[in-house]
Amino acid sequence: MDVKAYNKQAWDEQVNKNNAWTQPVSSALIEQAKAGNWQVVLTPHKAVPHNWFGKIKGKKVLCLASGGGQQGPILAAAGADVVVFDLSENQLKQDELVAKREQLNLKTVQGDMCDLSVFENESFDLVFHPCANGFIPDLTPLWQEASRVLKPGGRLLAGFLNPVAYIFDWFKAEQGEVCVRHKLPFSDLKNLTDAELKQLEQENEPVVFSHSLEQQIAQQLHQGLVLVDMFEDDWHSMAFSEYFPPAIATCAVKHTLSE
Repeated sequence: MDVKAYNKQAWDEQVNKNNAWTQPVSSALIEQAKAGNWQVVLTPHKAVPHNWFGKIKGKKVLCLASGGGQQGPILAAAGADVVVFDLSENQLKQDELVAKREQLNLKTVQGDMCDLSVFENESFDLVFHPCANGFIPDLTPLWQEASRVLKPGGRLLAGFLNPVAYIFDWFKAEQGEVCVRHKLPFSDLKNLTDAELKQLEQENEPVVFSHSLEQQIAQQLHQGLVLVDMFEDDWHSMAFSEYFPPAIATCAVKHTLSE
């Protein structure tokens, strides 16, 4: 399978299916954000603390793999200079819809989260990357590129799933049952049966991959991204969330590594 092409098409179709992460924010939320009352999420529910952003007005922000008309428009309404970057054309159209409707300072760029070559080095004050890297098999280029486009002292805010979440049978978890099934690392392409993979394809569900905490956190550190804060969050729709918070958010600051 060409994972990038398949997941692009799958997310385009998720927009048509009105997936919760594809629904543009309301005008009321935009007005609140313009008045200084705003919040965004990196994980399913918990709002990102405002002190992770610092002073948002005037900041150049890259919303990385963050299409859907939600986080980008809110940050733009709060005063940031926002670029939303996403592989799905339909997801980006949701951001464009809100930006046009609300006259926001927001641009969209279509592309792969692992290839930010359209942006120069040190272009952004902040990279906002909600839970999306489970849709790619290798995180190394993601963290390299995120660090490259950040200015020194800039921040990377990232959301991802604890790899423990992937030991469970997600089909059963969505039905309220907790069943340990898989060894890590997990991949839909390797761990699911042919029938289950066909079901995902028929439902236009993107394929996912697990990543270890070393890949999620240590690889950030190896790129000069120093972790300064984090939190965990639940995922109500998955039964295993009753036993542990499966989502993690990190705040890292870019520093120059000494020799």
